[in-house]
Amino acid sequence: MGQTKHQHFILFKPYGYLSQFVNNQTKRTKKKLLGTLYDFPENTMAIGRLDEPSEGLLLLTTDGKTSEFIRSNKIEKEYYAQVDGEITQEAIELLKNGIEISTETGKYLTKNCSVIKLEKTPKLPERAKKIRDERHGPTSWVSVTLTEGKFRQVRKMTAIAGFPTLRLVRVRIGTIKINNLQPGEIIETTQFFA
Repeated sequence: MGQTKHQHFILFKPYGYLSQFVNNQTKRTKKKLLGTLYDFPENTMAIGRLDEPSEGLLLLTTDGKTSEFIRSNKIEKEYYAQVDGEITQEAIELLKNGIEISTETGKYLTKNCSVIKLEKTPKLPERAKKIRDERHGPTSWVSVTLTEGKFRQVRKMTAIAGFPTLRLVRVRIGTIKINNLQPGEIIETTQFFA
């Protein structure tokens, strides 16, 4: 018997989609699901999740071992966060050195991570839903690189540091970058990491 040939996909998850194929919510039944973007093979799973308002790089696979490895703390995940206000060096230090957030299981101190203020607005596709305009005050962009992924972690971290996230885009997982992918665009690949 030969090995099962697994399939892997790189996707730019658009704003407003759930990172899943089945909506198990009974109240909110009109949700946009990944299966509407592409005819994925049976047993395809999203590796980690991006919450509904978040966008960017999402890897999918039919291989559970690959999924486990990518979700592990050995693989970096980098996010660009547009935050409300002109972020301060103090807030960046706070984010870098670990900040206490609430999780489903109680309080959690985030691990040290890399946080860099971006000098220029990153070149990203327009978001389907407009982000508030400049009349409401300045915004700034930061790059946050984590090796962990608690539910809504980056959003919780920036809010506690005093700079709520307005837009969140995952741009890198390990060596895979979002590059010029457009929202909803999918690339099938034979393997994720060479």
